[in-house]
Amino acid sequence: MTGTLYGVGLGPGDPELMTVKAARLISEASVIAYHCARHGRSIARSVAEPYLREGQLEEKLVYPVTTETTDHPGGYEGAIADFYELSAKRLAEHLDAGRDVVLLCEGDPFFYGSYMYMHERLSGRFEAVVVPGVTSVSAASSVLGRPLVQRDEVLTVLPGTLPAPELARRLADTDAAAVLKLGRTFGSVREAFAEAGKLGDAVYVERATWGQQRIEPLADVDPASVPYFSLALLPSPAYASRVSPAPAPSPAAESQGEVVVVGLGPAGPEWLTPEAAAELEAAEHVVGYGPYVARVPQKAGQRRHASGNRVEADRAREALALAAGGSRVAVVSSGDPGVFAMASAVLEQVAAGHGAGVRVRIVPGVTAAQAAAARVGAPLGHDYCVLSLSDRLKPWEIIEQRLDAAGAADLVLALYNPASRSRTTQLADARDVLLRHRAPATPVVVARDVGGPEEDVRITTLGDLDPSTVDMRCLLIVGSSRTRAADGVVWTPRSY
Repeated sequence: MTGTLYGVGLGPGDPELMTVKAARLISEASVIAYHCARHGRSIARSVAEPYLREGQLEEKLVYPVTTETTDHPGGYEGAIADFYELSAKRLAEHLDAGRDVVLLCEGDPFFYGSYMYMHERLSGRFEAVVVPGVTSVSAASSVLGRPLVQRDEVLTVLPGTLPAPELARRLADTDAAAVLKLGRTFGSVREAFAEAGKLGDAVYVERATWGQQRIEPLADVDPASVPYFSLALLPSPAYASRVSPAPAPSPAAESQGEVVVVGLGPAGPEWLTPEAAAELEAAEHVVGYGPYVARVPQKAGQRRHASGNRVEADRAREALALAAGGSRVAVVSSGDPGVFAMASAVLEQVAAGHGAGVRVRIVPGVTAAQAAAARVGAPLGHDYCVLSLSDRLKPWEIIEQRLDAAGAADLVLALYNPASRSRTTQLADARDVLLRHRAPATPVVVARDVGGPEEDVRITTLGDLDPSTVDMRCLLIVGSSRTRAADGVVWTPRSY
């Protein structure tokens, strides 16, 4: 009969924060295994020591390297992989002999824990039981006396090994955060907090719950003094605002607020106009749909407010409220903000009485229709109609009437929002309406993710258009009776 492998979480360091189950398993196990450096000392063993008993076998799993510098032919990853394989074999010998093995793990075994590498190698052959432990993040929040998150706030846990620009983007897009694995990464982590505009709110916590724990403002910490067992914490902003509410803006500041609705173009920075780039640089707050906010270059001190795709009115009110407090706010849209986007949403909320006294400006962007047309030639070279097939904000009967009228008027059509997971029939219905007025051979451009990594631009005909190949990321251009297509080029003559 084989033994059982237990991955036992020890909590953050204080032996009294270990679970009752963890303490019992440690005292009962035949074999106690733990990772350690070449000097042989183990933090995990020191935490578990009060629960060890005489006669237990101890397996030291000694790391071959402590940094990413090694002479191993496979580099650091190769050296660590070999170490894990050898460690798994050593534990398997005990398990095959019927001995239960407790592998000690600081914090929680499955939360950046070393135990998981043994679990993936041994759990298929032996019974494996994981005993959770209090994480360092929970411990840091407790010793700080500040909640991590509350109500609808979002907590993001990040490794400090991420590149500083990526850390800054993620920090800017979350309410609360914990960044682990500091040590040598501390300089870039602090830089990321500064770029996200949140350095002043972040706290450094070292060895939480240990006798020598240390808590300081992140901005004040000497990078040379930072060990691996530390983290950067950005606690609940809602709690902070209640404990230390921000001062009310002065009347003078209130009169300086402004909302600028900025078009980002259809894809990357090459589609961004210099005017739009300047407005984004000047903004104190950036508000928008999450993927669009992520496209805005990070700026130190700038706050970012990302939200979902179907809360345009909420976004607009949030932007107007920020501006009413004296801030310069950029509301971002893909393409042009005045084309089925946030410009109308903001102005609708102004008309409803929100943001009294706030100036609103619109900065145009390259539209998806323009980008798609340029990829194939000049299908919009004569009169054309721009129409959304989404019936979320207007009934399908209205859309069908407009399709029929545009078809009868022989206008080229640029069709936005042609399909989605919940709208699967509208495009086929639109095609049938247009076929009342157009020949089946009428050129159709199906453009997906123009300028993006998944760009795909196809030329087909109205008769051959397959709605099942079209999704929400597509834009369609349906030609008029005068539109021509040849050798991959589509154009509509200027003369009629």
